[in-house]
Amino acid sequence: MNEGVDTVGLDSPPLLAVDRMLDDPQTRIIVCCGAGGVGKTTTAAALGVRAAGRGRKAVVLTIDPARRLAQSMGIDSLDNTPRRVESVGADGGELHAMMLDMKRTFDEIVEAHADAERARAILANPFYQSLSAGFAGTQEYMAMEKLGQLRSRDDWDLIIVDTPPSRSALDFLDAPKRLGSFLDGKFIRVLMAPAKAGGRAGMKFLNVGMSMMTGTLSKLMGASLLKDVQTFVAAMDTMFGGFRTRADATFRLLQAPGTAFLVVAAPEPDALREAAYFVDRLAAEHMPLAGLVLNRVHGSGADQLSAERATAAAENLEEGGIVDQESGKAGLRDTAAAAAHTPAGTPETGSPSAEGDTAENDPEDGPETDRNTSDLSDTVDTITAGLLRLHAERMQVIAREQRTRDRFTSLHPEVAVAEVAALPGDVHDLAGLRAIGERLAAGVPAGA
Repeated sequence: MNEGVDTVGLDSPPLLAVDRMLDDPQTRIIVCCGAGGVGKTTTAAALGVRAAGRGRKAVVLTIDPARRLAQSMGIDSLDNTPRRVESVGADGGELHAMMLDMKRTFDEIVEAHADAERARAILANPFYQSLSAGFAGTQEYMAMEKLGQLRSRDDWDLIIVDTPPSRSALDFLDAPKRLGSFLDGKFIRVLMAPAKAGGRAGMKFLNVGMSMMTGTLSKLMGASLLKDVQTFVAAMDTMFGGFRTRADATFRLLQAPGTAFLVVAAPEPDALREAAYFVDRLAAEHMPLAGLVLNRVHGSGADQLSAERATAAAENLEEGGIVDQESGKAGLRDTAAAAAHTPAGTPETGSPSAEGDTAENDPEDGPETDRNTSDLSDTVDTITAGLLRLHAERMQVIAREQRTRDRFTSLHPEVAVAEVAALPGDVHDLAGLRAIGERLAAGVPAGA
């Protein structure tokens, strides 16, 4: 049995032992990955809070444009520098948090690996400014760069990464290879040719050998932009090798035994389909998968009442009463109906009128009381029927989520799973993050 995994039976997936993973000093990096909108940021933050509370010095790196992490941790704002989260930590544990600033990280790389004059030229280049601010794949690559920077320092013994909210969860793994392909591509080599050849000779070479290509590029990009690109490539030439080297080193770091990948998903077909694809990809890349965190799982404390029985009971109430019931509301309704057909003043055994009083002398026993009792009974029935239908809908959701999860576990029975109960609202403070951490450690949703 793998460390960090508990088995719970042949028909159930192994239970992800979150606390065991967090407590293991060999675990140095946890990567939370998955499709967008499944709770990666909340999961990463909750893991950080729980790890610090168990004595780890942790830092959470998030790439979340909604900035929910800062708000939930009580920090005014997060930036490219790790900030201490107050009132979190025990037994020497600490928690820091930061949010990736893609452009600032790119600038730091340039400043660290180029001399001052060349760095100024690169930072001022219009093409570089566009590239560093929004070039496809740059965010994912810069997340890898920042991870490498954090791991090279000894300030923290656990780094938790919230991967970018990209279209595909695989972009985080593909970024280094895409950047390498871009730097090694024909387009870059063509743009580097003038600088390598030097001055007019270089331009002559480019004009003679690649006249058709540069003419097309000039039309597409404009002469000014093409010149900016050529200047940028010439200035960055000596740094390209460093990009590839660091990307390869970080990729190997992700494959190392001290790294644990957590695939985060919701119990929905699309999210679990991408989670299954990601699990396969991690296996193909020989990256250590810790397990699956299944977020927002619905449960019920009354799951012994099936959706079918709840719906039937609601229909019965709405149609006029619960059949085969000798007492209770049906009995009250029958008594009220009998009283409505009894002539006023007729003595009844054990009733006040048998002692000499009449309905006229006791207004509480008159027709108005009968109507009030009937109205109250109808109101109770209506509310009860509505609650039964809500319960039936909840049980249908639970059954649908269970079928979806079972399809995933049938394909990947070896993957450990921790289920986190759906909360009534968003997590917006440390108390909420601690509650999520407790649910992660428990591994099963409330009511299950």
